[in-house]
Amino acid sequence: MKQDAGTGPENGLGQGAVRNSAIVYGLSIAALVAAVLLRWLLDPFMGNTLPLVTLFAAVAIAVWLGGYRPALLVVVLGYLACAYLFIEPRGSLGLELVHNLIGLIAYLVTCSIIIGFGEVMRIAQLRAEMRREMLRVTLASIGDAVIATDIDGRITSMNAVAESLTGWSQADAAGQPLGTVFHIVNEKTRQTVENPAERALQEGVIVGLANHTVLIRRDGAERAIDDSASPIRDAQGHVIGSVLTFRDISERRRLEKQNAERLAASRFLAAIVESSDDAIISKNLDGVIQTWNAAAERLFGYTAEQAIGQHVSLIIPPDRMDEEDQIISRIRAGERVDHFETVRMRSDGQPIHISLTISPIKDEAGRVVGASKIARDITERNQAEEKLRQRDLQLENVTENTSAMLTHCSRDLRYIFVNRAYVELVRRPREEVQGRPIMEIMGREGFEAIRPHVTRVLGGEVVDYESVVPFEGVGSRFLHARYVPDRNPDGEVVGWFASIADITERKQAEARIYDLMTALKAADKRKDEFLATLAHELRGPLAPLHSALEILRHASDDPDLLENSRATMERQLGHLERLIDDLLDVSRITRDKIDLRKDYVELASVIHQSVEASRPLAESAHHDMSVTLPPEPIYLHADPVRLGQVFSNILNNACKYTEPEGRISLTAERQGSDAMIRIQDSGIGIPPGKLGSIFEMFAQTDRGFERSQGGLGIGLWLVKRLVEMHGGSVEAWSEGLDRGSEFIVRLPVLIETPVTPLLKPAVEPSSITPRRFLIVDDNKDAAMSLARLLKINDHETRIAYDGFEAVEAAQEFNPEVILLDIGLPRLNGYDACRRIREQPWGKNMLIVALTGWGQEEDRRKSQEAGFDYHLVKPVDYQTLLGLLAEKLPTEANDR
Repeated sequence: MKQDAGTGPENGLGQGAVRNSAIVYGLSIAALVAAVLLRWLLDPFMGNTLPLVTLFAAVAIAVWLGGYRPALLVVVLGYLACAYLFIEPRGSLGLELVHNLIGLIAYLVTCSIIIGFGEVMRIAQLRAEMRREMLRVTLASIGDAVIATDIDGRITSMNAVAESLTGWSQADAAGQPLGTVFHIVNEKTRQTVENPAERALQEGVIVGLANHTVLIRRDGAERAIDDSASPIRDAQGHVIGSVLTFRDISERRRLEKQNAERLAASRFLAAIVESSDDAIISKNLDGVIQTWNAAAERLFGYTAEQAIGQHVSLIIPPDRMDEEDQIISRIRAGERVDHFETVRMRSDGQPIHISLTISPIKDEAGRVVGASKIARDITERNQAEEKLRQRDLQLENVTENTSAMLTHCSRDLRYIFVNRAYVELVRRPREEVQGRPIMEIMGREGFEAIRPHVTRVLGGEVVDYESVVPFEGVGSRFLHARYVPDRNPDGEVVGWFASIADITERKQAEARIYDLMTALKAADKRKDEFLATLAHELRGPLAPLHSALEILRHASDDPDLLENSRATMERQLGHLERLIDDLLDVSRITRDKIDLRKDYVELASVIHQSVEASRPLAESAHHDMSVTLPPEPIYLHADPVRLGQVFSNILNNACKYTEPEGRISLTAERQGSDAMIRIQDSGIGIPPGKLGSIFEMFAQTDRGFERSQGGLGIGLWLVKRLVEMHGGSVEAWSEGLDRGSEFIVRLPVLIETPVTPLLKPAVEPSSITPRRFLIVDDNKDAAMSLARLLKINDHETRIAYDGFEAVEAAQEFNPEVILLDIGLPRLNGYDACRRIREQPWGKNMLIVALTGWGQEEDRRKSQEAGFDYHLVKPVDYQTLLGLLAEKLPTEANDR
């Protein structure tokens, strides 16, 4: 069954068409209603005149909207409505009246004319719209961009492609000058290019666009374009506008550029291949050489004419042909062979070490048709690599055997590398250190100690520092470290290298050296003070000695004055001897060369001798000296002379540092296994700051203190050392200035009482048998005074003043005793003694070294030279008499 023409899809109509017809008829009826309503509103003014006048407008609207059909409907309905409302007799159609019938005919004719003209105009408009739509669809469907302008060059229309290429929409571009929307420049010069549409408008000709033109889009993007412009003419041939057609040729330009680049690359590649230092050879899959560059000629010795067309076995040694088969198999599979190191053969038969890189050559279909081979001579590289291997071995050897600790750490605070010295420091195997976090190996405390330096090196600084760094399980070490940043090729710090030296021992040595230097400076200061004091103390006795000599010279007739002078000289000489003895004792004790001649002694006897030795000094100051001893004897195993020296020094100090008429007491008692000797005085006391150093070498109380009595400052040092050598101890106490001092000496007591304590009696000069003495000394006063002293006791003497005289005098005089100085002019004492001992007459003589040299080395030399005994100046006469009594027979024995 055939569908209705108004609704069937075959005619292109559907629900949309039905809706459009309804709208047209509705609008037509609305126009009719409006026309009737307007006539009704005008009726009071018009009356019966022109009752149908407003309908003509409604008819015209209806025909314009929908054609003649809705117009006819409006004609019929409009007449019925107006005839009924506005034509007499109103309220009816009145067609029976002749004038109404004539009016109807005139109305219909007029409406027919309106409908006729309206239909013609409507059809013409529809055709024009169809042409415009067809043009629009055509422009929209073509691939080129099209822009139309008016005679002034302003845009009237543009298709979608033009919108896309320019970035302008049709709405925004309409009415804009063409140059604003279509902005074009030269690709190379970037200068604005003349718009072709403007020429088309001006000259009325078709204009093509110059090459290398770029369109600048609205958003600034660029497109390479190709276009043309043509004028638009009206029916009379006048130019009324222009049409611009252009297309995006960016892809075509890219392909052109790509092809040009490929061509250039091909030419460049050919130049590279020909100029390459590497041999570049191509061959087919059968191994036949296709190309052979200049480097191949130099490397293998064959020219291109000799090699091309030959099998590649031309340069392969027979024992390596299997390599070629393997390479071809891999090439056929499409694989690439990289850095294949092998040996090939030159035209002269010499082998060449080369590195091969072989790539498959493919045709357009992707099939492997051959191989390209790059050969590089690696003979020198192999030699260089061997040198590098040797250097690396040496470097590794140095790294592993250097005392410096070397580490390489990453930015994430892990060890990358550590050398042997570092693993020895942290006491862990290398495999437990490398790759582990630094904090885990060092411990948190150690890592926190180096963290500021790590932060600096990771910031790009070179860091050099010394610091104490604790290591977990190891302890603190004093390190000198240098950190250097490790940078990647982009310059970023990715870690650091560290060179570390353990300077703990050096720092400890420096501290010891510093302490030693401090001590040396203090000792040097004390030495200067000591030398000044020594000079003062030595000059002190010289003045009274000088005065006493003058008295002896001028007052020979006054026995009392002479005796007083003699006593003064004895006291002052004794003081000088004590000074020198103290100095010698310091030298012996500091070198551990002093010998204690221990015997069984009773403490009371030693104290009595010391008190008596100090009593003259106490009496001269009117001191009250008291001694309290225990009722039972206390026996010691000690050197009585050295022990007496201890007590005498303390008592002498008490006398010197106590104001006249002071009190000095010595108390001895036994406390368990020790004897305690307490010596107290009412003197100037000891400042609190000096108690800790009173027993040090050269220590003295404040020299500026007006009651200080001088001294060398070594007495108490000798006291302490001598007491300690006896196994005892000494300490000092004082409540401060003007509060006196107290010295307490403790000595071990001898548990078993000896049968006969030994104290040797003094030797009387008269008990020595007169002998012949040869005195040899370059100091004439010393020699003469000793000779006179011996003559007083009836000894025969002779004097010599140098070594040669001593040998001659010994032969002529034949002495029983030779007192021989060491430091003699012409021939020293050692050599003089040797010459005397070499003679038969000199073998039994008693030869005694009488010298100022008293060191152990001096004693050894004198013994080797043949001396029987070694005495140090000034010689105590009692000591000399004791030696003679021991070494020579007595007068009774002679008889």
